[in-house]
Amino acid sequence: MKSYLTPPEILQFTLETGERKASLPIKNTLLLSFLAGLFIALASVGSNIISHNIGDIGLAKYLSGLIFPTGLILVVVAGAELFTGNNLISVAALAGRVSPTKFIKNLTIVWIGNLVGSLFVALLIFYSGHLDYSEGVLGAYTIKVGVHKTSLSYLNLFSSAILCNILVCLAVWMAYGATDIAGKSLAIFFPIWLFIASGFEHSVANMYYISSALLASTTPHFVDVAVEKLGVLPNNLQNLTIWGMFVKNLLPVTLGNLVGGGIFVGAWYFWSYKVVK
Repeated sequence: MKSYLTPPEILQFTLETGERKASLPIKNTLLLSFLAGLFIALASVGSNIISHNIGDIGLAKYLSGLIFPTGLILVVVAGAELFTGNNLISVAALAGRVSPTKFIKNLTIVWIGNLVGSLFVALLIFYSGHLDYSEGVLGAYTIKVGVHKTSLSYLNLFSSAILCNILVCLAVWMAYGATDIAGKSLAIFFPIWLFIASGFEHSVANMYYISSALLASTTPHFVDVAVEKLGVLPNNLQNLTIWGMFVKNLLPVTLGNLVGGGIFVGAWYFWSYKVVK
């Protein structure tokens, strides 16, 4: 039995998968998208805990990238609906098997479900006392990450998000081409490691990173450590708001992810092979 699909065969599989995803009932889509948000948030928790006490940014991102692929492996192997991966439904939309309305509807529902799953984990982490790790340095680092993400320009975020979802959707694309769990996991691991090590912007991960930072910022000790030990500028703390999360970060990052995955992976391969019936 062949252990992989060829790229044209992956295209056909992606088309059929996209058609199936777009046809899921709303209830199922919401339940599965909640799980995807939870999985990616847990990977983000691991990413922060690994890097929060490492001064060398390259080493910190290198090590974070080793754990973060767990999130997408859980999504693909265990089964869940992730906004960034579902951008590949663009293949079925281009083939005329999914209407633009159904495509947008699916992405909207999945985005909302991912957000709820991410917020759920952020609340559990905050109330569990997890952020007290290293005498509050983890909570302070969580704030630092959130402040950074809400202080970048729209152009920075949009460009970085395109690069992010090119890699994420390539990981999903290659996982579709593997026929066993080991192959799927390996196909996912390296592109996701690369995206995290490069520091690109992922909308669903940011749902956790920024919401967790917002919660952490309600603890004065974490804020003091972030300013005094981690170099967070007091003026930039003003960017860490609900508005900063949704309008200044998630809006451009979501749009950039859609362009990166939906066009530069899904549409690009559709235009390249176009072997679907």
